[in-house]
Amino acid sequence: MNRVSPIKSMLLAGAGFALTSFALLSAGAGGDSAHAQALANHNSAAPVDFDAGSIEVQDRADRVVLEGNVRVTQAGMTLTAARMTVAYSRQGGTEVNRLDATGGVVVTKGDERASGNVAIYDLDRRLITMVGNVQLTQRGNRLNGGRMVIDLSTGRATVDGRGAARGPDGNPVQGGSGGRVTGTFTVPERKQ
Repeated sequence: MNRVSPIKSMLLAGAGFALTSFALLSAGAGGDSAHAQALANHNSAAPVDFDAGSIEVQDRADRVVLEGNVRVTQAGMTLTAARMTVAYSRQGGTEVNRLDATGGVVVTKGDERASGNVAIYDLDRRLITMVGNVQLTQRGNRLNGGRMVIDLSTGRATVDGRGAARGPDGNPVQGGSGGRVTGTFTVPERKQ
């Protein structure tokens, strides 16, 4: 069976997670993947604000565990989840290094949204990795896969069909994509 990329390049309007330059590519043994512009120019050095039902500070381990409708905001980006572990360092003050989120994770900025079962936001490397039933949406456009990596330095997001991985708790996370990347794109009405 021949793999045919139905869309080589598609321009979509928007900002934030903007799917401004979209290309579907075959990734050989890794399955199908898609690349998009996402969270371009996000300031990962901005303050990180937390809100949760409960917060447990594990000071000796340099981490905080947040549970119950967790909401984290940073520079116009919001991350929500059922549970989140925040790793920090205390060199010259308290500095957040990494957020591990589980349970219905949603990242939003403006009118764009990314969701998945698990997300890891590595502030030092400026990467957000989402795994399991990943979906990226912007207005009527939707992209589905098993895993998504958003590089905040370049604004590039890569979605692939990898179906299973391990979450921060070590348990398997199912991607549900069947190893494929799927999507729906709106087409503007054109005058005939």
